[in-house]
Amino acid sequence: MTGDPDENQLWQTAQALNRAAAAVSPGVASLPPLLFFTDPVRTPRPWEVAARLPRGAGVVYRGFGRPEMADEARLLRRVTTARSLRLLIGLDADLARAVGADGVHLPERDLGRAAALRSRHPEWTITGALHGEASRPAPEGLDAVIVSPVFQAGGSSADRDPLGIAEVTRRVACLPLPVYGLGGITAETAPALADTGLCGLAAVGGVVRVFSAG
Repeated sequence: MTGDPDENQLWQTAQALNRAAAAVSPGVASLPPLLFFTDPVRTPRPWEVAARLPRGAGVVYRGFGRPEMADEARLLRRVTTARSLRLLIGLDADLARAVGADGVHLPERDLGRAAALRSRHPEWTITGALHGEASRPAPEGLDAVIVSPVFQAGGSSADRDPLGIAEVTRRVACLPLPVYGLGGITAETAPALADTGLCGLAAVGGVVRVFSAG
């Protein structure tokens, strides 16, 4: 960490959420407080951002089937290992095995794969996107879910209404496993989530803005 107040604010808020959630559910303590979600358009060189993340954070690499996925994932694995960061690969379990990642992140449509992946890789961290109604049963095999968009977001969530703090809090209470918030998470908006019960924060642009060189 540096002395940058935005870096400190985002990371400290994420850590505080993680500690509070761990007091209720001890398994939360093993999860990264902050997840950096990559995006080919918005984060074209994610390894440069990862190299500045605080130790103990995590990176969710999403290559979306692009030819350069394997090379980028290997580069991220080197950086995340050097920085003691958790590396999850979006959807592609074969790529996660090939680069020695720490687990996978599943889109909502593929949450049914979690149980089989857990059986084959009990050591992995497995997270999943859960945009739908929180009252339905969460799939088995997941360590945590990510709900979004918490606030007005960019990227693919730009046209979706934000959940807002009250709805995020309700979903956390309904779900039987740890929950991260994604969407519009920045150093400025994160403190408002202090009492939601989230286990941590996830972000794309909010991480890039405070952990990019220069």
